[in-house]
Amino acid sequence: MRSWVVAGGVIWDAGRILMVHNHRRGGRTDWSTPGGVVDEGETILEGLTREVEEETGLVVREWTGPLYAVSAEAVDMNWILRVEVHLADGYAGELSIDDPDGIVREARWVEREAIEELLDGQQDWLREPLLGYLKDELPETGEYRYRILGSSDKDFHVERI
Repeated sequence: MRSWVVAGGVIWDAGRILMVHNHRRGGRTDWSTPGGVVDEGETILEGLTREVEEETGLVVREWTGPLYAVSAEAVDMNWILRVEVHLADGYAGELSIDDPDGIVREARWVEREAIEELLDGQQDWLREPLLGYLKDELPETGEYRYRILGSSDKDFHVERI
């Protein structure tokens, strides 16, 4: 079974949260906080710092958290995803996208009140945890767990467990 460890970062500025627009294989797109796959040999925070700088041009030196964690298992598609999301303690730099993976095409500061609409229609494992954090409604454990059923990203069903 393939597995990934992903780190995500919540970065605030003047009541707005930084969101990135991701372009996935097959033409699918989604919005998320910046972050990405942690490379072998990196800690989660090292990978998060690198990904945020690549995707947004911003440099974050200190992180708090994790704020929440997500695990998703797609048995039929043979993969497991584990995500930790941390809070940035400030940042330096200006927004500038230079994603070597070519996934992030846009970064935008979004008003807290507009996040729910932006995430409408996104995958449950992207939408529910971030909205839970923003509404101060995280589960006691801080963890969101999902099971994904189906053999492709076009016909799967997601259930929270």
